[in-house]
Amino acid sequence: MEICPRIQNSYVIGVISLVLMLGSLNVKVAQCRVASKLVNIEYPAINCRKHSAVLTDFGGVGDGKTSNTKAFQSAISKLSRVASDGGAQLIVPPGKWLTGSFNLTSHFTLFLHKDAVILASQDESEWPQLPVLPSYGRGRDAPGGRFSSLIFGTHLTDVVITGHNGTIDGQGSYWWDKFHKNQLNLTRPYMIEIMYSDQIQISNLTLVNSPSWFVHPIYSSNITIKGLTILAPVDSPNTDGIDPDSCTNTRIEDCYIVSGDDCVAVKSGWDEYGIKFGKPTQHLVIRRLTCISPDSAMIALGSEMSGGIQDVRVEDITAINTQSAVRIKTAVGRGGYVKDIFVKGMTLSTMKYVFWMTGSYGSHPDPAFDPKALPNITGINYRDVVATNVTYSAKLEGISNDPFTGICISNVSIQVSEQKKKLQWNCTDVAGVTSNVTPNTCQLLPEKGKFDCPFPNDKLSIENVQLKTCSLQNVF
Repeated sequence: MEICPRIQNSYVIGVISLVLMLGSLNVKVAQCRVASKLVNIEYPAINCRKHSAVLTDFGGVGDGKTSNTKAFQSAISKLSRVASDGGAQLIVPPGKWLTGSFNLTSHFTLFLHKDAVILASQDESEWPQLPVLPSYGRGRDAPGGRFSSLIFGTHLTDVVITGHNGTIDGQGSYWWDKFHKNQLNLTRPYMIEIMYSDQIQISNLTLVNSPSWFVHPIYSSNITIKGLTILAPVDSPNTDGIDPDSCTNTRIEDCYIVSGDDCVAVKSGWDEYGIKFGKPTQHLVIRRLTCISPDSAMIALGSEMSGGIQDVRVEDITAINTQSAVRIKTAVGRGGYVKDIFVKGMTLSTMKYVFWMTGSYGSHPDPAFDPKALPNITGINYRDVVATNVTYSAKLEGISNDPFTGICISNVSIQVSEQKKKLQWNCTDVAGVTSNVTPNTCQLLPEKGKFDCPFPNDKLSIENVQLKTCSLQNVF
């Protein structure tokens, strides 16, 4: 193992203190490596690290065939010992690094070189089993437990997963095939899952072919997700792009997603389990998102929303050849709420629906859900929308005796396609107002003169987080 402090004026002191601190671990100082040319690589992060190591220091082999699960596990285990001394960064160098699931540690950065590819193993023995999520009560693919995610962490503080657009390939076809053949006894692994954690950054990576959901922060806070390219076949099952789940203070920016499911799905638990767990997703900002998903939504709120979803701010987003834009999905038995949702600036092209809300989404974890647990959907605001080649302008379906209220839609221009439906606005059990919307809306959303639907002027605390410029020495 080699750990190296960042080169600075106090380099000698840093080396001496590090050797004394880690001498019992029989380690060497990374600056002992001889390189013909050192190139300084910079990257933005919530925190920089004092110590560095490369995966090859721990026996990693980047040939795309050799398993590196033990190398990742050993590296992170040993680097965790300097968490209280400025933390560490593990560099994944150029190559193809086959691995099963591994766990992260606190005050830690995983950095992928631009020519690095992490390949997910298709050997199920390299994927530990985990219990079901408490807010879900069962697995999404099967009633029992679930496989650990490729990159996993729980009860962590200050974690960065980033790179210079390095790639993580989930090699999901193995799992998709088992899903389609109904051969799964456990729920498929996600690509990245961070639980019960605070101060998380996932940025500047290309993520492809996840077995199921790509990025799943859950029961966590203060999360920055930025500059991701996420790619999966548009017919791949449940390959959601980013799923903030029972999280507080989350920022999602500058992401490009092609998915077989929702590009972003905002969640907070499922029926009676989510109600009991009671942890909402709140204070979420999403901006400059581009989505392609012919059979799903650019952003879905739900359907697992039983812990509540509140204060979601969405702006400057683009959908192309996508089923719907910002969709609300819920059902009788969900309970919870979706409220204080603000959307401003949508550019949409080739859409089935511009606006879509449904109160009959259906699926339940088990028959024990409470049919009296009705969701509260209120305070839903959309403004400044331009859409072309649209089949339906809107399909808004609340719940009988539980209407969706406080809907506001303003400054919307929708150009319908040649395959347009005669009834452009289909509305039941909803209430609200509109302004300057074409084509004309339904009677339940009457035109009320000239106005803009509200959008908050204040900033969330996560928007004030400034990334630092961090560096590492390229000695590859």
